[in-house]
Amino acid sequence: MKYEFTPSKYFFTFGPNPPVLEISSGDTVVTTTVDARGFDSFGTLVPEEKTQRSKNTIFRNRNPLVGPFFIRGADIGDTLAVSIERIVLNRETAWSRVQPNFGSFTEEELGKKLLLNEPLEERYFQWTLDLKNNIGIIELPRSRKKKLEIPLHPFIGSIGVAPRFGRIETSLTPGEYGGNMDSPETKEGTTMYFPVFVKGAYLSFGDVHAAQGDGEICGVALETSAEVTLRINVVKGKIIDWPRLEDKEYIMVAGNSKPLMEAFKIAHVELIDWLVSEYGFEKWEALQILSQVGTCRVGNVVDPKYNVVAKFPKKYLP
Repeated sequence: MKYEFTPSKYFFTFGPNPPVLEISSGDTVVTTTVDARGFDSFGTLVPEEKTQRSKNTIFRNRNPLVGPFFIRGADIGDTLAVSIERIVLNRETAWSRVQPNFGSFTEEELGKKLLLNEPLEERYFQWTLDLKNNIGIIELPRSRKKKLEIPLHPFIGSIGVAPRFGRIETSLTPGEYGGNMDSPETKEGTTMYFPVFVKGAYLSFGDVHAAQGDGEICGVALETSAEVTLRINVVKGKIIDWPRLEDKEYIMVAGNSKPLMEAFKIAHVELIDWLVSEYGFEKWEALQILSQVGTCRVGNVVDPKYNVVAKFPKKYLP
């Protein structure tokens, strides 16, 4: 079944929040996202009453998530396959910024202060999106080059399921459940595989980026809104430990952790396990081949946990 879903509430956490819709394996969902600050396709801010609130705590109101979607038949120990069929940018602007206490050039995050110097100065950058020609345009009045154009490559910055052990995680961080990976590999044409830790999986997503460089080093990509089409399938009895991805050219694994080397190791160890368990490689031979033909992508080095995606070319699979 195909669902045309209009969000009426946005969450700031990954977890078993009240489901917005129940769907079944094989269903497709078409919906819209808002940008990382909560502005929709018309540039209108989502009203506070439509966002996650609590009398007992304050949420970090960034990366509003659509969902969670309860997937019938998804049980602990299954895998949720999410095929990203379409990402259509639906407004002609995006924004980015340099901000205090965030990004790869500060040692402060979410209120944790480790430096005595003053925080970074906040600077907003407004981008024009030429959707017809798939180009992002920025004016640079303080630079020698006054105007710059870059190609767009839309992807979903935050997508994942409810974490294991009953945890609830902020929409700003990634983990074994997916989350705010900020990886350009979560693009149209990619199928993502998530471990199911909670009955129903509780799929949530948002934070579409029009473009982003590796690492998202200033902490903010080209933030915008989009229409997203996802096809959902449950793979019964398939146990994985970390998010996996697949497109026409690669099989991939996302490692989300800190320090960066730990995320790197997680992604590559899990990828070797995948090569052994499903493609018939002997473990040390898999390590040898991956060492010579593998590539990796650093999604972000700015969130409370970092993201690395290890990639193995499909042309070397049996």
